[in-house]
Amino acid sequence: MTPCMIIIRPSGTEIQYYNLYDTLLSIIESYHIYIEYQCRAGYCGCCRTRLLKGTVTYNILPLTCIKPGEILPCLCYVHSDIEIELYGSM
Repeated sequence: MTPCMIIIRPSGTEIQYYNLYDTLLSIIESYHIYIEYQCRAGYCGCCRTRLLKGTVTYNILPLTCIKPGEILPCLCYVHSDIEIELYGSM
């Protein structure tokens, strides 16, 4: 299996990731990177993040409103290389 590369801005942190069954939020947390979250279910929108490059998938559609170019790490899965910007870091 080829790893996915996740680049987190503005820090430039790079994560190589192999397991396609964890949410992006779980991946970020496993690397001890701070990300705001509350519900872990797509209701609150606290983990809202900007997707700069790449695509993510959802098994369940988010219930909160998100703008074009935004994703909810608590619900999305990474299957290819992506680049994101954490709002709390801006």
